[in-house]
Amino acid sequence: MKPGDFVPFEQKMRAAGVMEAAIGAFRHNYEALCREETGLIPESSILPVERLGYFEPGVEAFDPVLLSQVVVIKLNGGLGTSMGLQKVKSVLEVRPGVNFLDLIVRQVKSLREAGVEGPRLLLMNSFSTSADTLEYLGKYAADGFAEASEVELMQNQVPKIDESSLAPVEWPSHPDHEWCPPGHGDLYPALIGSGWLDRLLAEGVRYAFVSNSDNLGAVLEPGLLKYFAESDAPFLMEVTRRTPADRKGGHLAVRAEDGRLLLREVAQCPDADLDAFQDIDRHRYFNTNSIWLRLDLLKERLAQSGGVLPLPMIRNRKTVDPRDKASTPVIQLEVAMGAAIECFEGSQAIEVPRSRFAPVKSTADLFALRSDAYRVGGDGRVGLVEERHGQPPVVKLDEAYKLVDAIESLGSPSLAACDELVIDGPLRFADGVILKGKVAFSAPAGEFRTVPAGTYADGVFPL
Repeated sequence: MKPGDFVPFEQKMRAAGVMEAAIGAFRHNYEALCREETGLIPESSILPVERLGYFEPGVEAFDPVLLSQVVVIKLNGGLGTSMGLQKVKSVLEVRPGVNFLDLIVRQVKSLREAGVEGPRLLLMNSFSTSADTLEYLGKYAADGFAEASEVELMQNQVPKIDESSLAPVEWPSHPDHEWCPPGHGDLYPALIGSGWLDRLLAEGVRYAFVSNSDNLGAVLEPGLLKYFAESDAPFLMEVTRRTPADRKGGHLAVRAEDGRLLLREVAQCPDADLDAFQDIDRHRYFNTNSIWLRLDLLKERLAQSGGVLPLPMIRNRKTVDPRDKASTPVIQLEVAMGAAIECFEGSQAIEVPRSRFAPVKSTADLFALRSDAYRVGGDGRVGLVEERHGQPPVVKLDEAYKLVDAIESLGSPSLAACDELVIDGPLRFADGVILKGKVAFSAPAGEFRTVPAGTYADGVFPL
């Protein structure tokens, strides 16, 4: 097969039941690959974003009419494999008996009490997370959250590409390895290809608020909903200030050629420009992966471009078996949801407080979230306690605590007044441990050591 022949991909995707909109989107990216487009965005082609409007959450009440016109979409396609889970990540417990899915449902139920009949809830599941998610949501059958036809938007899958031939890779011993997720930019073909876009519009739903299911700070806010509705913008991205911890995160920029906002991910940055990419004083805003969409304008834009949003391609080089570095080299083509900011004339971005970006990406994040530094409300909202003044505690765990099971025996010290906690070595905290300021604990390899009850403030404490 000569590079550029899309027919084998089309046949493979149709045989697997992939929706036509996703096939069209993949064709767009594959053809860009065959044209040897890199997908790179050099520093010379962009300008930094100088100033944005700032959103400050308040006590504003919801407009019931607007609330009935919005759908909350949670990206729920990830497994927690990096943390030792074999199930969907959103079943991780935040408090005993309460996981991410419980909080999401609580949030929507609470909002429905404030609204006429909205908002709707959709979970964008993958083939890996659908069964686990729907099984868990069975407990909410009486509330209408258990049926796939009412709450599920399915993510697509796309073929991995043999790097040497640009043909669909073949791996008969594990055919599942021949496929990969297309990135959260699949939201757009999934909405139109599944029929959900037309269904939502027919039901009077005009606005969508989209965020990751593991970002517990991303909650529908009345002020933001009102702001977006009144802006008449087709697309709004929530961004927040970058810190040294965010140097590798996708940042907002302005395309020098036409002045449009765009998103640049680290995989789209030429190696020579990495220093500029990581300059948090130059590129000050990073994408929280929470966006707002006008669904009627999304449909219009898709119609203008043949059903495919021309999102910039992200090319990732991998091996077909991710655990076998000697297996066939492949190219995985992905697109970022936030990259659609450059596809709409009149797109906007707004700076939000850091509290709206509280993702759980590691066991350190989870350990902090489970502590008394955070409060979990009956309405499903998760937030820092007042004495934290909006600053989360920084938790650093050694590699031995990479998996969820490893932190279950750590105990629950008070972190309400802790700025930074470093743990090195096998240890556990007794009940009644209070940590303040910056503290570090170390234990020699081998036998577990116990941190006795008491207050520990600003220091290093070997055991």
